[in-house]
Amino acid sequence: MTVAQQAPPAEFKQRMTAPPPNGRWAGFTHLLMARMKELKREPEVVFWVFVFPILLALGLGIAFRNKPADVTSIAIVAGPGTENVLAMIQHSPRSSSIRARTLGQDAALQGLRLGKFDLVVLPDGKGGLEYRYDPARPECVLSHAEVDDVLQAAAGRKDSIPTTTVVSSEPGSRYIDFLIPGLLGMNLMNSGMWGVGFSLVDMRQRKLLKRFVGTPMRRSDFLLAIMSSRIVLMIVEVGFLLGFGVVFFHMRVLGSYLSIALLGALGSVTFGGVGLLTASRAQKIESISGLINIVMMPMWIFSGVFFSYERFPVSVQTFIKVLPLTALNDALRATILEGTPLGAQPGRLLVLGLWGGISFLLALRWFRWA
Repeated sequence: MTVAQQAPPAEFKQRMTAPPPNGRWAGFTHLLMARMKELKREPEVVFWVFVFPILLALGLGIAFRNKPADVTSIAIVAGPGTENVLAMIQHSPRSSSIRARTLGQDAALQGLRLGKFDLVVLPDGKGGLEYRYDPARPECVLSHAEVDDVLQAAAGRKDSIPTTTVVSSEPGSRYIDFLIPGLLGMNLMNSGMWGVGFSLVDMRQRKLLKRFVGTPMRRSDFLLAIMSSRIVLMIVEVGFLLGFGVVFFHMRVLGSYLSIALLGALGSVTFGGVGLLTASRAQKIESISGLINIVMMPMWIFSGVFFSYERFPVSVQTFIKVLPLTALNDALRATILEGTPLGAQPGRLLVLGLWGGISFLLALRWFRWA
């Protein structure tokens, strides 16, 4: 009898046929513990189950801290009758629910357009008032009703102050006009981070990157080509979403399309660089998924995609303004909604350039093929 055909020892046969040492549920218990250890090693599970809810609650809690649901932010246009309106609001029993600022007409209407204010009040100097708000935003409709009720009550009721209402629903002054540039910026961030970071780790995991090591190609050329590839897709992304807003929502684009394209290219390269840095050492798809989400989460919350970041405390706004998505969103909104040239936005362009350049240099230093 050969070695392969020898019968197993009696001790081995006894171990294989014996019941589990810990009873009926021993196998289930071991399998459950093994699965829990596997979950602990998957960063994306830890992130989405534990970290994501905390970050979301923290960010939104700061944005709407200590603020009842009915607090409204209004702008009173400076001029004859402004002080009287401001005094009536301040002496009202409900003054704590209204946050009023006095501004020039252009600044007030611009703030309404950019989501900083829910209502604009224009005194006519003869005791009358004009309200301007966006009916597409529910908070604007509620603010109009509340502020008018407070002012009429302060004047002694019943409707002692003659008022007129101007609905700001024309293109350029609606919430959708504020939202689309934010969605453009968010889309450029998502595509840059996921398109570069995810694909790079996927190539590393499939051992494709090792094949490039034996070629005369330089590491910098490889990384720069991957990062720059986002510019090609950027043209489609920006053109499609912006064209959708123009065609379906009659959105007005006041700035130059070339400036928008240059901003899109800069944003793509910036987030491509951040994606390279994030993926420079990640080994698994699960790891890069968690890392990308951790990097993008603060910008989803703080960078003013869906609502103005001015809702956050002034002390936090300094941090918010140096985030790349904040700079990109502000630059896109200024170009699209106000027609501001790129030469008038050096600070925002500098923030984007620094994030992209520093990220690329660090990725070039830390990148590994395997």
